[in-house]
Amino acid sequence: MTATPLDVSGVRFSIDGAIATITLDRPKAGNTIDMDMADGLAAASLRCVGDDTIRCVVVTGEGRFFCGGGDLAAMKAAGDANRGAFLHDLADRVHIALSRLMRMPKPLITIVNGPAAGAGLSLAICGDIVLAARSATFLAAYGGVGLTPDGGMSWSLPRLVGMRRAQEIIIRNRPVDAEEAGRIGLVTEVIDDDALLAEGMKLAQELAGGATAAIGSARALLLAAYDNALEAQLALEARTISAAGMTHEAAEGIGAFLEKRRPDFAGAARKSVTKKEA
Repeated sequence: MTATPLDVSGVRFSIDGAIATITLDRPKAGNTIDMDMADGLAAASLRCVGDDTIRCVVVTGEGRFFCGGGDLAAMKAAGDANRGAFLHDLADRVHIALSRLMRMPKPLITIVNGPAAGAGLSLAICGDIVLAARSATFLAAYGGVGLTPDGGMSWSLPRLVGMRRAQEIIIRNRPVDAEEAGRIGLVTEVIDDDALLAEGMKLAQELAGGATAAIGSARALLLAAYDNALEAQLALEARTISAAGMTHEAAEGIGAFLEKRRPDFAGAARKSVTKKEA
């Protein structure tokens, strides 16, 4: 694996072939998010968006936790007079990273290796595919410390599990274990702890070999679906499939189907880049 160091602490970023991995790396602090980690997430997300050789992104945690949410010690250290401004700044930085990861034109996998709380829950469920360790737990956490959701939780959680369940999880601050998370659609799949990372990277390889430009456009369609009326969504789908039809991916996929062979979408992407450079 080729490491690409970031000039901030708290996040480890690496690229292996076409797969970028963002690892939350404050294991002694439960991978809680301080300003450095928020900056690291923002920097890593920018690289993922800007590097066309990256075809799939993975987010996971180092050690026993996925992410324990915001760093409460850092919030206390900000002082009573400055805590509100500190939280606004911290949320803004995390939100920049989340927005980029959710809107980038390439697939995102979150590998939830342990407990995810607060903004860690928000980050855990932002993936297109969310794989959870059997030992993972999910907790909104905000009500327990007198705070309100951030990280898009109030937007994403009702869309995934419905408003009634989202209300219970956030307002009652009720923990959800991995098995229940799988049943209610909070995560895609629950996997034994010792097999989690291998299964996640296997899936990343599969997606990296897929039609990532089309996947990126499909991500955008899904994000727009809850805001658009039916006719507006139909019109957007028509424009999107028309644009997709003019790509090297479509030419490769259609040709491969008719020729009864396996499509080489990564090769088609390389041809597209070469053509643009020429």
